[in-house]
Amino acid sequence: MTSLSSLLKDSPCPEKILSERGYVYIAGVDEVGRGPLAGPVVAGAVIFPCSWTHPAIRDSKQLTEKKREQLYAVICQAALAWSWAAVDHREIDRINILQASLKAMQGAVEALTLTPDYLLIDGIYPIATVIPQTPLIKGDQRSLATAAASIMAKVTRDTIMKQYHEQYPQYNFARNKGYGTREHLRALASCGPSPIHRQSFMHGQTFLTSACHD
Repeated sequence: MTSLSSLLKDSPCPEKILSERGYVYIAGVDEVGRGPLAGPVVAGAVIFPCSWTHPAIRDSKQLTEKKREQLYAVICQAALAWSWAAVDHREIDRINILQASLKAMQGAVEALTLTPDYLLIDGIYPIATVIPQTPLIKGDQRSLATAAASIMAKVTRDTIMKQYHEQYPQYNFARNKGYGTREHLRALASCGPSPIHRQSFMHGQTFLTSACHD
């Protein structure tokens, strides 16, 4: 007999399968910020009413910044519960980025004002919880709640990085959000790392002068 997790992993509409099996509070969970050289990793968790939908909600990477911000407001208004959690650069350095990402997702779930019946986690790794869950490859492209969680996490993290830009304007975090753009690498070569740079990401990095003058 095919397991529920197997059905969900193969389905283009996992919420529908869960709803048909009596699950009501289905939370989508996703994180952003695994790749940047600076700042936190942030996760979002969202529970929508059963059968609620919105044609524009999709993986945050497929949306413009303006559209993400518009949908963020829609999500906050429509969701039965939503939350986010961040793990900062120090903890990333201490436990590694994968474990920090899972910890952020766990924190977002624990911060929900409703206890989910089921979790749809973007990716391949489960989180530490007793709540039933299924990790979904490209879950933010198949699950509405998980796509919404990706928007929640992305907008929240971008806001955090814009605030850091006020403290460390030389890196232009407002624009690059901590990712290793050419501009960011030039600033690192010139100024060295800031207090919010991930030291574990700095080890073995060489910021060549030639990379800063193109």
